[in-house]
Amino acid sequence: MNIYVGNLSYRMSDSDLEKVFAKFGEVKSAKVIMDRETGRSKGFGFVEMMTELAGNEAIESLNGSEIEGRSLRVNEAKPREERPRRQY
Repeated sequence: MNIYVGNLSYRMSDSDLEKVFAKFGEVKSAKVIMDRETGRSKGFGFVEMMTELAGNEAIESLNGSEIEGRSLRVNEAKPREERPRRQY
């Protein structure tokens, strides 16, 4: 199950994110999204849990919870919609 995690602290790393979700089950991957130009965190990421059950439990427990002073937004990730590429 793929999970969107928003409103992350800008100091949070992939491994920090994985540790937060590991309490609920096996984490397949955890990725904080970085800005290509600045290398800074964009304040959101994605976590893939091995099972649907673990994913739902993590969403229930973590949505609205506070980590590093920020209230997390956690929900099931929606597939990315295709957007036309920008013409320059």
